[in-house]
Amino acid sequence: MDSDYSYHNIFGKLEYENYYGSLKTDYTMLKPGLLHQANGGYIIFQAHDLIENGICYEALKKALRQKQLLIENTADPRSAMVMVSLKPEPIPLDLKVIIVGDEHIYQTLLAVDYDFRKLFKIKVEFEDSSDNTEENMIKLARFIHGFCEQEELPHLDPTAVAKIMEYSSRLADNQEKLSTRFNDLSQIIGEAATWAKMNKSKIVTAEFVNMALAERSNRMKKYDSRYMEMIKENTLLIDTSDSKIGQINGLTIMNIGDYMFGKPVKITANTYTGKNGVINIEREVDLSGSTHSKGVYILSGYLGEKFAQDIPLSLTASICFEQLYNGVDGDSASSTELYAILSSLSGIPISQSFAVTGSVNQKGEIQPIGGVNEKIEGFFQICKMRGLDGKHSVMIPIQNKKNLNLSDEVVEAVKHGKFHIYAISNIDEGIELLTGVPAGKKDANGKFPAGTINYLAYEKLKRYADIKFNKQ
Repeated sequence: MDSDYSYHNIFGKLEYENYYGSLKTDYTMLKPGLLHQANGGYIIFQAHDLIENGICYEALKKALRQKQLLIENTADPRSAMVMVSLKPEPIPLDLKVIIVGDEHIYQTLLAVDYDFRKLFKIKVEFEDSSDNTEENMIKLARFIHGFCEQEELPHLDPTAVAKIMEYSSRLADNQEKLSTRFNDLSQIIGEAATWAKMNKSKIVTAEFVNMALAERSNRMKKYDSRYMEMIKENTLLIDTSDSKIGQINGLTIMNIGDYMFGKPVKITANTYTGKNGVINIEREVDLSGSTHSKGVYILSGYLGEKFAQDIPLSLTASICFEQLYNGVDGDSASSTELYAILSSLSGIPISQSFAVTGSVNQKGEIQPIGGVNEKIEGFFQICKMRGLDGKHSVMIPIQNKKNLNLSDEVVEAVKHGKFHIYAISNIDEGIELLTGVPAGKKDANGKFPAGTINYLAYEKLKRYADIKFNKQ
């Protein structure tokens, strides 16, 4: 392994000696480069380091095209000294060059460098996760042992190894997978070992792994802490008790560099007669990304199929992410927005002890989302700050159950009934949980049962349609 990507180190050089005012060389002063040493075999380059030195990259492509190596005289042309030089004959080049880099570099080279596609014809993609099998867990445990041996760190006991396994699964964002981001894993192992040394422990336990994970979070939670402070001071208005009509807690993800955290945001909906359909206030003021706007349009499709089979959909519904001024994208709040609209139409309040995440399609089916662990933990922290009362809950798509890898604190709260997580598959299930009122399914005559959410929403929309027809 060589980290020197200079021209001479890769392609070789001629060395010179000062001989009575002249620079003189001979064949004994020829120095091979990495390509000479690897000739007849394989050589691996890091893409980022190679591309940074443009001269080396261009020279490498030239050598591969011509299939020969030439040691060129690259002495300083500004030197006043007379040079007595050699011109070595080219050497036939027969080797395989492997360039390792990320997808972004590959796609960039593919787009801007015509030679790249011709010279590097085989692409291999490495997965950043593997199946969470007993065999792979043993391999990960061996990696942990080997890393500790190499770095001369205290070894991890079984509880600490189990914690690293959990962390690896969380990095993979799937209970059924283990992350292969070994650099991230080794950093946590190293930090946990440091905590063990500071506490004069000869072995790393789960306690030290937890300390390493907690301290890493504390070092990067500046914006997270500020957000919590604003909620505590009621600068950001988030309700976690009582019930309100047309109002619900959505869950958002915020990325600050390499730190990601989830926090609730108040979503409100107002409905009234009109023909504008669902109005996305964020889109109207250019704060909505294309994916979020698509999610809002889907709501109109759901409402039309559900309620407008025998009446025109004469509705205007305005949706807003309150106190969110830096834009919003993604469709993970589309089901949340639909619940707020149904509440406004039916007049039935939604329990504010719930926070909701999940995408929805036009048929009312809940679809999976990303960042589920961070979203749950973000809402949990606010509920904990205000005092868990056993009613606080998060509603997630049923497909995201396999992505759950929550902190011990949240797991304990769920275990003791102080906090709840509900996994649902459709809108009717969700609105029943949020309101405590049956959603209502159409009978053989196409009518919703009286008193249900869908019945009340349909009756409101029917009145809107009558108002519009009478005006005409």
